[in-house]
Amino acid sequence: MAKVTIYTRKLCPYCSRAVSLLKQKGVGFEEIDAGSDASKKQEMINRSNGGRTFPQIFIGNEHIGGCDDMMLLEHQGVLDGMLA
Repeated sequence: MAKVTIYTRKLCPYCSRAVSLLKQKGVGFEEIDAGSDASKKQEMINRSNGGRTFPQIFIGNEHIGGCDDMMLLEHQGVLDGMLA
């Protein structure tokens, strides 16, 4: 299974929704709280080529975007293939 990394911040409904989908799928992931850590937030921005909103999600080294982007991939039926 691909390594999933998700940059989140506390009390973010989009972050909660994205994490919930990953848990529902039984996907292991690394969650990085970048909301209160300036160095982690900068890391997130650099990795995502300027993405400043939360969450920012990566499958392997591929940046897939935020929660809405991941939900679209799920709706299109391609997320499971990416996670395999």
